[in-house]
Amino acid sequence: MHKIYIIEHLEPEVFPWCLIEYKNISKIAGKENLWFCNLNGVKGVENLSSLGKCIKESVCKLALKNACVLDPDAEKTLSSEESKKFQYFIFGGILGDYPPKKRTKKELSSFLPHALKYNIGKEQMSTDNAVYVVKQIIKGKKLNEIPFQDKAEIKINDVESTILPYKYALIKGKPMISKELITYLKKKES
Repeated sequence: MHKIYIIEHLEPEVFPWCLIEYKNISKIAGKENLWFCNLNGVKGVENLSSLGKCIKESVCKLALKNACVLDPDAEKTLSSEESKKFQYFIFGGILGDYPPKKRTKKELSSFLPHALKYNIGKEQMSTDNAVYVVKQIIKGKKLNEIPFQDKAEIKINDVESTILPYKYALIKGKPMISKELITYLKKKES
């Protein structure tokens, strides 16, 4: 079964940080496997069509079968075996808050009563990290076999740094953060 990764965009516009994460998701999932939903009236969506399929309506209106919503608040943890049942994996396109405000549950999961809800851990991850982790689980990895790091520190210059208070998958010992995001943070902070 062909797997589709769906980002339900839940911000009022496609902020630069969103776009950077969405570019990374397109690389991780593949443009042909990625849908962006809930784009009606959102500023900045013209940049998304090169990254995946763009749908104005909310995913809640698509009546998808075999859909899984990824929600840190869900009771069950997604396993490789469970992932085989699903064609669609739905993620909230949310810029994180610290501490988390449970926006996925409030703004997405509660509007998809027929979709099954799973977590990939209770900690908040960036959307691109969540997609990466789900893809690893689909490939057969157990969640506890994926190395993680809580928080990431991005050096801005010799004195300053920014702490990102989220959970990051480690690839070759380094947190999965796109180079473009690091560049963006350095420019923004300097």
